[in-house]
Amino acid sequence: MTFFSVLLALIIEQARALSPNNPVSALLQYHAESAAHGFDAGKPKHGLLAWLVVVVPWTLAVALVYYVLYHIHFALAFLWNVAVLYFTLGFRQFSHYFTDIHLALNNDDVPRAREILNEWTGLDTVDMPVSEIVRHTLIHAVVASHRHVFGVFFWFLIPVGPAGAVLYRIAEYLARTWARPVDDRTIAFSSFAQRAFFVIDWVPARLTSLGFAIVGNFEDAIYAWRNHARQWPDANDGVLLAAGSGALGARLSGPLAEPSSLDALATGDGGPMQVGDDCTPRTLQSAVGLVWRAVVLWMILLLMLTIAVWLA
Repeated sequence: MTFFSVLLALIIEQARALSPNNPVSALLQYHAESAAHGFDAGKPKHGLLAWLVVVVPWTLAVALVYYVLYHIHFALAFLWNVAVLYFTLGFRQFSHYFTDIHLALNNDDVPRAREILNEWTGLDTVDMPVSEIVRHTLIHAVVASHRHVFGVFFWFLIPVGPAGAVLYRIAEYLARTWARPVDDRTIAFSSFAQRAFFVIDWVPARLTSLGFAIVGNFEDAIYAWRNHARQWPDANDGVLLAAGSGALGARLSGPLAEPSSLDALATGDGGPMQVGDDCTPRTLQSAVGLVWRAVVLWMILLLMLTIAVWLA
């Protein structure tokens, strides 16, 4: 049932993308903002309480509905799985930005590409060169593809099923939303949501990175993973971006930092080498292929697991 749930949800999501302003997202946004406003008193424990107040009801509700439907009829539980995945996968909730930037660059409309990138990421894109537009687009696309697709896959496949997918997406939403600077938001309050998502995303991020390595340039991906992942402030994102950079053969990071004297003595004269070439608009098409090959890899593994369960 799991394989066909994921497959059907992907097909429906590709045929009819879910609007980011759908009622479920609006309800979650209201719930998260209400919890933050009511609990933020400047201490980490308040962030923990608010996180539980938001995450637990949604996760338990999804699990309870699945349990009830499964005991009524198998088909109802299957349809519930598809519905939950449709609302949590969100493949095309970010891909339209990527596609529009790609089209703008192919048409040599650099100002339009800057405008779309700014709308998507909030970065200052004034006078940004094409190589940097492509690089930042790839950085956000790699992370988004993991958080909207592969991370959801992982948590859906563990025994809690649809509740796991909901747990992952809400944890990601809270970590991202509560970290945004707001007048009445304290750093101490938002810290727990970020730590919680880091733990929840630790294993999925590394499995996604391994998938990128398998379907891309394996040697460069593993080398970049081992040597370049620390260039990003978030360890999970660093693993994803380093492996994605090597798999694509594209340089997603800035210049490598100069090694300290102790590191130089420990490693000798040869420090880590840069992996990949400078980003070009053609790299965007390569990234699309990489993500879809990774999706196919996950689906093949899931199909093999499903067949093994049937034959057991």
